[in-house]
Amino acid sequence: MTEREIAEIRRRYRPEKTNITHLRGCYVNEKREIVSQFDQPLSMMSEEEAEKILATLKRTLSGAQGRNLFDVEFATQQVVDSEEHRLLMSLRSSGLGDEEAVQAFLQKVIASLSMEGSYLILLAHETYDVPYRSADGGRQDDASDQVYTYFLCSICPVKLTTPALSYFIYENKLSNRPADWLVSPPELGFLFPAFDSRSANIYSALYYTRNPAENHQEFADAVFNREIPMPAAEQKETFQSLLGESLGEDCSLEVVQAVEGQLTEMIEAHKERKEEEPLAVSKYAVKRVLEGCGVPEERLSTFTQRYDEAFGPDLDLSPRNLVNARALEVATPDVTVKVNPERGDLVETRVIDGVRYILIRAEEGVQVNGIDIHIS
Repeated sequence: MTEREIAEIRRRYRPEKTNITHLRGCYVNEKREIVSQFDQPLSMMSEEEAEKILATLKRTLSGAQGRNLFDVEFATQQVVDSEEHRLLMSLRSSGLGDEEAVQAFLQKVIASLSMEGSYLILLAHETYDVPYRSADGGRQDDASDQVYTYFLCSICPVKLTTPALSYFIYENKLSNRPADWLVSPPELGFLFPAFDSRSANIYSALYYTRNPAENHQEFADAVFNREIPMPAAEQKETFQSLLGESLGEDCSLEVVQAVEGQLTEMIEAHKERKEEEPLAVSKYAVKRVLEGCGVPEERLSTFTQRYDEAFGPDLDLSPRNLVNARALEVATPDVTVKVNPERGDLVETRVIDGVRYILIRAEEGVQVNGIDIHIS
């Protein structure tokens, strides 16, 4: 799904726009036991309650693509005949009304999910009359050429607040506020089927994880039986390690700056062009940058081999997961220096009298612990 398509579905989560009629789900305690289940019509809630529920569900469609949101692609054989895909299709086609399918899905989630504490499993179903959009981007809300039917699953931790002293304005007094259970924003979830080219794609789902360092692969295995990309934080760590190990002594400051500079330029160019498709970089693009830096061929072959072992031969990565576009960080075991990435020219490495140094050019405005100092 593109950013525009995700945004179009996100806009559905407003009381005046949504066609969600009810909310299904259950409350699971820390022992993985279902404490209660609910099938709650939105029409029976107050406007404020409905807004908060829709806002919570909407968070399952938030974040950056390739970092918080991932496309999960089903194999053709899965769509033709597989238990996991049949279950998802039953939930969708029945509007969450197939009780056997709902209970089977809830049990599958509970059995697979590794999450501490209590949580809610929320399920919402909607039928969306997709407005017609002409070739020039013009939208006609009163002209719908197709219907998109889908459901959204959100897994929300439920956390116990701490007792606190509170001021009750209407009673004009201070009083103790007891501990209470509050629903937190979704930790993970998904939308099925995907909204591709503004229509349903039963070969794909959109997967969400709040924490870029955790992708909950065990949940994806149970629900989709598909491998999803490794967490963004792990992608960055893995890429950095394989780059350093592959290049060995040829991994210089200049080479790292060239790679990160090229990736940062790709991010900025993609943003300026306002492209809808998610930005991705292949191993060949990185290899070309390394070639331009004069890295020997044997090092390039090692990089290619280790990339395939770590990520797979055909996987492209999001540059946003690989670099910190906001800072250039130079670190030793005892010293860490952060530099504006646009001023990488201020930093160089040099060997003086057999000793390795990191040199940073300093003109004026130098401070130590907030105190202005002079270099003479």
